[in-house]
Amino acid sequence: MKKIIAICLILVCALGAFSIFRTVVRYARENKILKEVISRLEADSRIAEALVTNVYFDETSKKTHTTIKFLEYDSKGKPLTPMYFTFPGNIIQFQSLVVRFDDIYIRNKDALKGKSAYLFWKVFMLDGRNTMEYEITKLNQIPAGYKIQGKDDPFEKKLWEKFWSYALDPKESKKIGIKNAQIEAPGTMFIPGTLYTIKIEHDGGIRIDAAPLPEIIKGERIPAD
Repeated sequence: MKKIIAICLILVCALGAFSIFRTVVRYARENKILKEVISRLEADSRIAEALVTNVYFDETSKKTHTTIKFLEYDSKGKPLTPMYFTFPGNIIQFQSLVVRFDDIYIRNKDALKGKSAYLFWKVFMLDGRNTMEYEITKLNQIPAGYKIQGKDDPFEKKLWEKFWSYALDPKESKKIGIKNAQIEAPGTMFIPGTLYTIKIEHDGGIRIDAAPLPEIIKGERIPAD
């Protein structure tokens, strides 16, 4: 009987130690993810580029359609996967969302004070009831520009789900120290032969600058990498 009790005690201790070990490992992993997420909020602006890749006239709608290529750069300046959008016109607007964090302290005193999340949220063309829009950054998902590359961690996903739930709810945002959420949506006429640089400034404003494409690449079909 004593042997059975001793074995049971050993098993209980082993299970307890294993449980503690799992908790420590999970805590360390989550802290590492948290630090990486915070490091991506250090950048004080975001940049993307766009250009017209196709223009065609649709006989059915009697409208000229414009396709643009949108290339966003992440918080470290690396290009993300390009996106293509087609509109029945060429006056196109980009909508940004900037969320500024106030004095928030979380695990290990990691502070979000003074940091901001800069997101390219939507691209759209106003046309009354026929207004067309595409999502660049989907609600409740990890923004591509802030995603930790090579990882698919549920803790990171949970952090950004909380971010979305708080960012767009003024009452909830105050509880966790979100200073404000600023939305802007400037637009311009997109024409072939022009490179457009779309920049979200540190103050939350978004600007679209246009410059001619370099002469050397005009009229050329350049193969992809």
